[in-house]
Amino acid sequence: TRLLDILEDYCMWRGYEYCRLDGQTPHEEREEAIDTFNAPHSSKFIFMLSTRAGGLGINLATADVVILYDSDWNPQVDLQAMDRAHRIGQKKPVRVFRLITDNTVEERIVERAEIKLRLDSIVIQQGI
Repeated sequence: TRLLDILEDYCMWRGYEYCRLDGQTPHEEREEAIDTFNAPHSSKFIFMLSTRAGGLGINLATADVVILYDSDWNPQVDLQAMDRAHRIGQKKPVRVFRLITDNTVEERIVERAEIKLRLDSIVIQQGI
C-alpha cells in the first residue's frame, strides 16, 4: 500500500477528491466509499484500490478509466480489477491503462501473466 500512500499524497497536493480502499479499510468504510464514488454527481474524481484488498463484488460502474499501476503475478487478479468498471449500469466505454517500467521485474511479471492467460485460454478451449 506504499504506492497508494504516494498516490494519495499526489491527489491531496493536486486537490483531487478521491476514495481509497486497501487492506486496512474497515468493511463499513468500504461500503461508504463505494456508495460515495458511485453516487450521481459525486465529487470523487479517483477511486484508489488495492487489487488484493478489493476482493469480489465491488461495483465501480461509474468509473470509465482503470489504471493498473502494480500488476499481480496472477493475471486473473488484474482482470478482476478491470472488470470492476465493466459492470451492469456502465454507460461509457471503459479504457484500461497498465503502467509498466521498462527493464524491471514488473515487466517480466506482466510478460509471465500474459503467457498464463494464453495457457488458460488454450486449456479452457481444449476442455482439459
